[in-house]
Amino acid sequence: MNTPVIEAQRPSGASAAPATKKGAVLEVDGLTTYFFIRQGIVKAVEDVSFSLDAGEKLAIVGESGCGKSMTALSILRLVPDPPGRIVGGSVRLDGKDLLKLSEGEMRKVRGNQISMIFQEPMTSLNPVLSIGNQIAESLILHQNMAHGDAFDKAVEMLKLVKIPEPARRAKEYPHQLSGGMRQRAMTAMALACNPHVLLADEPTTALDVTIQAQILDIILELQERLGTAVVLITHDLGVVAETAQRVIVMYGGRKVEEAAVEELFEHPQHPYTQGLLGAIPHLAAISGEDGKRRRLREIPGIVPALVNLPKGCTFAPRCPFASDLCRSDYPPYETKRPGHMAACWHSDKVAGGSHA
Repeated sequence: MNTPVIEAQRPSGASAAPATKKGAVLEVDGLTTYFFIRQGIVKAVEDVSFSLDAGEKLAIVGESGCGKSMTALSILRLVPDPPGRIVGGSVRLDGKDLLKLSEGEMRKVRGNQISMIFQEPMTSLNPVLSIGNQIAESLILHQNMAHGDAFDKAVEMLKLVKIPEPARRAKEYPHQLSGGMRQRAMTAMALACNPHVLLADEPTTALDVTIQAQILDIILELQERLGTAVVLITHDLGVVAETAQRVIVMYGGRKVEEAAVEELFEHPQHPYTQGLLGAIPHLAAISGEDGKRRRLREIPGIVPALVNLPKGCTFAPRCPFASDLCRSDYPPYETKRPGHMAACWHSDKVAGGSHA
């Protein structure tokens, strides 16, 4: 995704966290997913926990390979087995543990009570079915609608996601639509059954900036209209600033920080989060006070291979604050500020900005 240039790091456009809790619709506790391959065990998701309230907008951020998408696939039980397997934890949707359901029971939930928008619609849409029939299929399956009524509802959903000439587009096939229209069709399909939870996995990847903004606006508009809780998976903190209420930062398959969006932007407690915030393009940093162009800050090194994670804190090899303690023991995940959790031995130094 092309990250939009923004003026400052503080997310002035972000929504405030809801003042009253409506009750958690999704509760993930200790979710752990491994892949068992010839080279060893890939720890794709390690002990991830979070809750999502009705109507809430939660963002999960991190670089590619940090476990964001695999967390979503694990929630939906779409991990390929073999070689992958969910080895621990629970995923409760409206109090029902999805990990204990039979595959038949899970099919009734998936696409109905909880849905997902995938990164690349061309690999998720059926190339031999028209767009309208693909949306109608879920309505027939989950809502027991007759085909004619379901197709009419599909056209209505395409209109809601602002596809022009929805009745004509409903009869077309995925290859006949542009990338932006395919992503809108995926959004219409995911929301057709009014799910309680929507997982949006990089929903604007490979789209130009103008279309990105349109797709996000559509998702948020429908989310507010339908009351759906949204988990937005992204690596773009500019998007997070404009759309989310709360944010989780993942690294090396683990959750390393969680806070309300404004709190996280203003007071990062983990060096990885600080690095991500420092890498956001904004005009003051690019041009400098003297008008000269500045190089964007970057996080040195790469995300470690999940099959060969370093001992201790997984971010230590890339961290300017790392000490011997960091390299030997993984830090506890604990409260650093009110409502603000992080896993770092040196959060005080991170907040102060001084290197170890």
